[in-house]
Amino acid sequence: MKKHPKKSGRFQFFQFSMIGASNAIIDIGALNILLLLFHTENRVILLVFNTIAYSLAILNSYIWNASITFKRTSEGNAYQRFSFIVQAIVSLVISNGVFIGAHTLFMAMDMPSWWNYNLAKLLAMVLSSLASFFMVKFFVFRDY
Repeated sequence: MKKHPKKSGRFQFFQFSMIGASNAIIDIGALNILLLLFHTENRVILLVFNTIAYSLAILNSYIWNASITFKRTSEGNAYQRFSFIVQAIVSLVISNGVFIGAHTLFMAMDMPSWWNYNLAKLLAMVLSSLASFFMVKFFVFRDY
């Protein structure tokens, strides 16, 4: 297998961020569509909606990061797929915890629903994406 030139951490983070922007569009878009179709304040259903939206975004992330950002170290082997799933679950837990925590805080502040959901989602995306980048770089597609 031909190895690709090594990328700097900053360039990888830039690529990861660009892919992250497409993930954000998918993530927040899916959440808003679900909330538009099935509006709810039920936390369990909100967790389900966030999980669906996040899962669509993480699938997009894997496809693009494996083929672009971490192409040099991506082998598509069982270890990398399993590691990616583990980091996705950890990131999902972070995302769900931040989303529900921020949603609860914003509800207590009497924030309008649309702002509440979207600001909570934005915080969840930022924190889970940062965690995801470091796990993907140093755990999933680590450079030996």
